[in-house]
Amino acid sequence: MSRKVTKAIFPVAGLGTRFLPATKSIPKEIMTLVDRPLIQYAIDEARAAGIEEFIFVTSRGKGALEDYFDHAHELESNLKKANKTDLLDVLRGTNMDSGAIAYIRQHKALGLGHAVWCARRLVGDEPFAVILTDDVIMGEPPCLQQMIEAYQDTGGSMVATMEVPLDKTKAYGVLDVAEDMGAIVRAKGMVEKPKENPPSNLAVIGRYILAPTVLNNLNKLKQGSGGEIQLTDAIADEIAEGRGVYGLRFRGQRFDCGSKAGFLQATVAFGLAREDLKHEFAEYLSDINSILKAAE
Repeated sequence: MSRKVTKAIFPVAGLGTRFLPATKSIPKEIMTLVDRPLIQYAIDEARAAGIEEFIFVTSRGKGALEDYFDHAHELESNLKKANKTDLLDVLRGTNMDSGAIAYIRQHKALGLGHAVWCARRLVGDEPFAVILTDDVIMGEPPCLQQMIEAYQDTGGSMVATMEVPLDKTKAYGVLDVAEDMGAIVRAKGMVEKPKENPPSNLAVIGRYILAPTVLNNLNKLKQGSGGEIQLTDAIADEIAEGRGVYGLRFRGQRFDCGSKAGFLQATVAFGLAREDLKHEFAEYLSDINSILKAAE
């Protein structure tokens, strides 16, 4: 039986330049998908998977992100007086218990591996999860919960994977597969953003369960692709040192909300999944589609 995973790292230090000018004044992670910030989707997924300690690796200008998880006592009081219990329940879902959340500053943008390394003292000698908020996954059960259930059988380290066209692999970390067991694959290597000859079309996306030895590998602060400290390289070192690394083909749909197109696609998908929105929204989309076809 593998050790229980109760800690998760959320690397949220990025500037979000692809969403300027919106991100001039607000963190990208606070941008709303329908009516919930991206960070709320990540937190809800982590909670569903049994995560109890939430570690945010931040940078300057992320104060609104920290405030988001604080208790809004005046607002709660007003909702109670107005007997708006539904809204009160929604609001309480954004609160974090004292001591459950911690913030670490990443002072230099040196890559995902460096961001994870910044949280090493809070992780200690325990397995931990890493969640990238740009990757929003619609799945049931949630992706990280699927991974933790699979991890109980495999141990080692695990990454979420999905198949992508070969010509798109250069944008991802890619698994070199030693054994394909269906939903789970055992890796014999990992390559970060291969420029040519990718070892497979299994791309790593933003969910990880990592053994604490990965942090030892990151201690080398070895620069990889793009001159950054790559988490992929530290996971590949696990394989080289004889420790197990697995990929899980998760059940669900992933949206790249780090891109404008992906953000819009996710907005449509999550809007249509809402009982209070789907009929009116679907009718509007149908009208738009008719207009576009008529204009062709």
